[in-house]
Order: sequence, then C-alpha cells, then structure tokens
Amino acid sequence: MNTTQNNTHNGDIFLVDDNPDNLRLLSKLLIDNNYKIRTALNGKMAIMSATALPPDLILLDINMPDFNGYQVCEKLKQDQKTAAIPIIFISALDDVLDKVKGFQVGGVDYITKPFQAEEVLMRIKTHLTLRKLQQKIQDKNEQLQREILYRKEIEKALKMEKNKTEILLFNILPKKIAHKLKNSHNSIAENFEEVTIIFADLVNFTSYSSNIEPKDLISLLNQIFSTFDKIAEYHGIEKIKTIGDAYMGVAGLPNLKDNHGEMVANFALDIQKSISNFKRNENQSFQLRIGINTGSVIAGVIGMKKFSYDLWGDSVNVASRMESSGEAGKIQVSETTFEKLKHQYIFEKRGNISIKGKGEMTTYWLLDKL
Repeated sequence: MNTTQNNTHNGDIFLVDDNPDNLRLLSKLLIDNNYKIRTALNGKMAIMSATALPPDLILLDINMPDFNGYQVCEKLKQDQKTAAIPIIFISALDDVLDKVKGFQVGGVDYITKPFQAEEVLMRIKTHLTLRKLQQKIQDKNEQLQREILYRKEIEKALKMEKNKTEILLFNILPKKIAHKLKNSHNSIAENFEEVTIIFADLVNFTSYSSNIEPKDLISLLNQIFSTFDKIAEYHGIEKIKTIGDAYMGVAGLPNLKDNHGEMVANFALDIQKSISNFKRNENQSFQLRIGINTGSVIAGVIGMKKFSYDLWGDSVNVASRMESSGEAGKIQVSETTFEKLKHQYIFEKRGNISIKGKGEMTTYWLLDKL
C-alpha cells in the first residue's frame, strides 16, 4: 500500500486496483487535483487499511484476486467504522447487471474503464460534497439528540425538585391548603363552625432540658414528636405546630369530619400511653398535660414568607387553657367537648375551675373509652 500526503487537500481518496498502471494513472490525476491518496493492490489489504484509517471516498476495482470488489464493498458496509464511506466502482465490466450488482452491494456510483479524467474528477467531487453534507446532517442530528437528552435530564431534575418541594410543602401544610397556596398568592383563611383542638405539653420539660446537651435535647424531642406525628396520622389529626415542648393539633379541618371529637379523644389517649416509653431517668417516665376543646375557629395561612397553617379564635384559647390549667398525666376537656363525647367515653367531672380570661368553667377528665 502506498500513501501520498499534502498539507492541504480536497479529500482523502483510497484507490484499490490490482493493476499498478491503473493506480499510477489515477494517483497522478488525483494528486494533480490536490487530493490526498492511498493505494492498495488487493481486496484483503484494502479492507485492513480502510478499517484502520477510514478515507473520505474509495475508488474500487472489481476484478481482483482474493476478494473481488463486490466482496470488499460488502465487507466494508458491514463494519460500522466504514459503512458510511462512499464507494465508487471503477471497472472494465460494462454490463448492466454488473453495474446493478455494484449498487446492490452498497456502491454509490459506477465508472466504466477506460475512463475520462473529467468524469472521474466530477463524480468524486459530487460524492465528497454529498458525504460532507451527510456528515453535517449526522453531526446536527447527534447534537440535537444530545440537546434532547440534556433537556430530558433537566426536566427530570426539575420534576424531582418539584416533587421534593411539594413533599416539603405537604409536610408543612395540609394537602388541601398546599394546593390552594400553589394556585393563589392571596392569603388563605376559612371559617370552620365546629372542630376539636388539642394541646399537649411535656410536664416540667423546661427544667429537665437545662441539664442535658442541646443535641440530646433536640434528639429526644424529635423522637417524642415523631411518635405523636405517626399517631396523629393514624387518627386523622391535622398537626398544626409544636411550640417548644408543646404539641398542637386539630380534627375537623381543612376536610370536614363529623367525628372530629372522637378522633382527638383517641389521639389524646394514645399519646398519653406512648409517652411512658420515654424515660426522664431510669425510674421515671415523662408525663403529658393535655387539654381539649370543641368549637368554631378561623384557619388559614397569612404572610408571604415562612408559611404556616394556624388557627385563631376563642375556641383555640380555651383549648390552650384546658392544657395549662390541667394536671400532669391527665386529659382535661371543656364542657362542650364533654357533651359531644359523653356517651362514648368515660369521664370524671373535675368541677368548676377558674380559667384565665373566661372565669368559672366546668371541666372534665377524659379517662378512657366506654
């Protein structure tokens, strides 16, 4: 195999012919017209050379020892590295069937010997131009595919971030309220005629917290309130917030529930039991002081930053007073809640007590289910 190189050229042409005179004639013609050429005297050498260093175009004789031109063309078209190379057959065979077979095996053109120099040059130029255009289209398609893949990855990443944001939003706000907030920039507020509110406070936790490391304190509160969260989810309680070492929840909103009183009562009894699993020391468990009230509230989200879903109204204040005026290890409920639940639960009347901002109120201890 011979190689001729110029610093600048119109294309890399591979000449394959078992006749040295034909190779010399074609080589001179192409070199004079500023083409870089390589030559091979047989089909086996042609396949090896084209595979190792694919040219821009191949001029291929048909009648050769070992592999004829048709076989060489078929072999090259089966290899992904050489399949796109334009192959022009140049042969003394001028029968129509010979030419048809040349196109069938993958040739792009067919020149009959003896050839005209101008014809050879023009056909080479035409197919090199087509080859360059095909390459540009292929490069453009590959670029487009990369852009499509990149956009899909971006869309996937955006979707994942959106899902994370929604999960975070749904963990902060009730789903119904979160959906409303996504679709509106206005403040969200609704009036609910009857719901049941609960406050649960860890008794003497402030004094306990002053004697432990901050990270241990946060870890303990997280364990306790995570347990409450699971129980709240089980009973359908909407967690409103934690305030220091206190837990606030409600039933009956934002989705209306007729059995909101029972839901809160069951939740209160269960968290009262669960707190015994958390020890203040080896011999003493933590205790809860729980207050419950039933009544109307306004619920909603206000402001533009650090959104939180909250409740307002006298019923909320009474529920808070039920907790603060209660006793460790007990669940104190208002008369309104008692009247709603007295046929389903066991109560003990506490009697009249003074409630800040409300005066004398009759309250009850919730003991258990009937």
